[in-house]
Amino acid sequence: MRVSSQGVTVVALLADPDAPTDIAQRLARTLPARLADRSGPGRRFAVEVVSEPFTSGTEDLPTLLRRIMQRGRAENWDIVVALTDLPLHADGRRIVVKLSHDHGLALVSLPSLGGLRLQTRALRVVEEAVLDLAAPPATRAERPPRRQPVPRPLARRLAPHRPGRGGEEEAVGLRYVARGPVGYLRVLAGMVRANRPWRLVSGLEKALAAALATGAIATLDDTFWNIAEALSVPRLVIAMVGSVALMIGWLIVDGELWHRSTEGSPGARQRARLYNASTVLTVGIGVLVCYVGLLVINLVWALFILNDRVFSSMTETSLRSEDYLTLSWFVASVATVGGALGSGLESDEAIRAATYSKREQERRRRLQDDHD
Repeated sequence: MRVSSQGVTVVALLADPDAPTDIAQRLARTLPARLADRSGPGRRFAVEVVSEPFTSGTEDLPTLLRRIMQRGRAENWDIVVALTDLPLHADGRRIVVKLSHDHGLALVSLPSLGGLRLQTRALRVVEEAVLDLAAPPATRAERPPRRQPVPRPLARRLAPHRPGRGGEEEAVGLRYVARGPVGYLRVLAGMVRANRPWRLVSGLEKALAAALATGAIATLDDTFWNIAEALSVPRLVIAMVGSVALMIGWLIVDGELWHRSTEGSPGARQRARLYNASTVLTVGIGVLVCYVGLLVINLVWALFILNDRVFSSMTETSLRSEDYLTLSWFVASVATVGGALGSGLESDEAIRAATYSKREQERRRRLQDDHD
């Protein structure tokens, strides 16, 4: 086992800023005790959290490993576990964990752990990785195959892969990759979670203001009362889907969110498809949250403002309870289109800031600078 001169194994959690740092700080609270319990009596661990953008400017796996090794050598660390919200790829494979026993380091791609129970999965992966790196070589060789440095629930969907000799960093070590369609979907879900699509509601203030104003005015217009009264449920669904799709498309086009790969390799095209899928899902979830919010606000406004006598005189039908919901549903679709037009008043930077994580924003700025 790697142990410092004081008898304590020093583990550094090197984390990208923002969400990876938050996860690392929570891991540091419980990780020392868990590692000590798993390692046996007399063994102690100290966990340090270091937040710095070690993935800045590159997505190349050997370059990232070189940076981590250099950072570890400069400090008094026995083991370095790096956490990033960058989806990692190598040789056409989606990397979940990269281990280098000779250098005592592990690189974990958080999006590859999926979008649900991320903290729990990250804890298990980091714990198993540290224990595997801290064990003596003889112990690792004697371990049965089932003792892999990933939690068992994930091991069923991960595949170990030893890379060929492509450089100093890739000469030794082990990768765990997300395999098959399930692995692809898990990485995609992790990327969407990293972008935190619910922030779209508060991030696009001008678009939201335009949508709210459109909804408030439409609720007072008797023309919308008559149209809503005549619409069937299928037509309301079509109006909802159309308005949401229009909002998603407008935000992606107006904000220049579509990723175009400058490389012609299959791996680059695969990454571009993954990034674009995460963009569509991120914007789609954010727009759906906005839509539901608009529907609720319009419903409350309709309950407050609509009068049975006035409504009956305009539509020649009595005001029923379902009319409130029908009108609010239709107005929410109209207001969403108004929000799409209002989003044109937002700057491209505001749209990107509301859509992407800080790491993804930095990556897209770098790609744009390279393209320019």
